[in-house]
Amino acid sequence: MATQISPMLAVSDGAAAIEFYKQAFGAEELWRLGEDGAVAGLSIDGARFFLAVQSPPATRSPSVAGHTTVRIELFVDDPQGVQERAVAAGGQARSPVIERQHETTGPSPDLRVLQGSVTDPFGHVWLIGKFLD
Repeated sequence: MATQISPMLAVSDGAAAIEFYKQAFGAEELWRLGEDGAVAGLSIDGARFFLAVQSPPATRSPSVAGHTTVRIELFVDDPQGVQERAVAAGGQARSPVIERQHETTGPSPDLRVLQGSVTDPFGHVWLIGKFLD
C-alpha cells in the first residue's frame, strides 16, 4: 500500500457535511458510522478524507473554535466550476479563481496555478486550483 495522508475534518453536523461535500465537490460517501454520520469516509476522485462530528473539548470544528489551522488544497480540472458548485451548495467564496504565480526554491523556478478559495459551512478553508505549465 502506498503512503497516504488523509485529513479528518471536525464538523458540527456529520450528515449535513456529507451532503455538502457531495454537492460541492462531487464526493463519494465510502462509509458512515451511525445514521447521523458521526464519523464518515469520503473520496473526491480517489482522494480519501474523513469527517467526524466535533466532541469538545478534544475537537472543535473551525466554525465553533473561531479559526482554522489548516487549509485544504483541492486540485481539479475546472477550479471555477468547482468553486461555483461549492458556493451554490452553501460555501462562502473567499477569493476568486485567478492565475497566481509564486517564486519557489528547488528544481522548479516558479509555481503557476489557477486558484481560488471557499470556506465550507463548517469553517474549513478549501483552496481550489489547477496547476498550469
